[in-house]
Amino acid sequence: MTEALLINAAIDAAMMLLLCAVATRIRDVSFIDAVWGGGMAVLALASWLQVDAPGHRAGLIAAMAVIWGTRLALHLYTRWRASGEDPRYARMLGKAKAQGRYGRAALTVVFGPQALLLYLVCLPAQLGVLGSGGGAIGPLAWTGFALWLLGVTFETVGDAQLKAFRADPASQGKVLDTGLWRYTRHPNYFGDACAWWGIWLAAAEAGPTVALASLPGPVFLTFTLTRWSGKPLLEKSLVKNRPGYAEYVARTSGFLPWPPRRG
Repeated sequence: MTEALLINAAIDAAMMLLLCAVATRIRDVSFIDAVWGGGMAVLALASWLQVDAPGHRAGLIAAMAVIWGTRLALHLYTRWRASGEDPRYARMLGKAKAQGRYGRAALTVVFGPQALLLYLVCLPAQLGVLGSGGGAIGPLAWTGFALWLLGVTFETVGDAQLKAFRADPASQGKVLDTGLWRYTRHPNYFGDACAWWGIWLAAAEAGPTVALASLPGPVFLTFTLTRWSGKPLLEKSLVKNRPGYAEYVARTSGFLPWPPRRG
């Protein structure tokens, strides 16, 4: 297993170095958001390919990570192509771009840290696949699959509703508070968390060592989405720039789906 994890780390590093070179050439790192999901799909598939005669559980875990990652990568890549450079990254690397050190900053500020975090969050898929070997799918793995399915459905529907809302000229300047967005301000983040806790549950069926070693993945992802660079950073900007968003925050759950508060 150690050798396979080292190979995966090398794949992760090579992938990020190559994409950093692309970002340096086009002077835009914004596609890193699409790489987040796509990179995890690559590591899950690489893990599965390194298992001799992988069983059904290994195949299920790999499939869950690949499907989740591919969907997210395509969604975010399409959005980047349509919208152009993300203002967050423009602000983050604007000074480096003006000073002619964009490539170094892209590596140290964006692609290097993302390579490490991607590898960490993807541990349930990697260790779950490598630790399952020829194992069959048991009750815990099926429970994980059910949670994963809920998560993927939530984020897929939520993303589709947001895309349709943004495409409607009548929605300009308004806040989306219908569909899944009526019950949680971040159905896509909630879906991501469910998907990776589901993958972790399936991986945990391989044994306590795999369960404990891979636990930092979903824990860190949930922390990132709810307390660090996900919800807090996004909402800080929206409350400031979007009329009516503060009222939306006051009546709508921030993460877990829940009926809106009356006020």
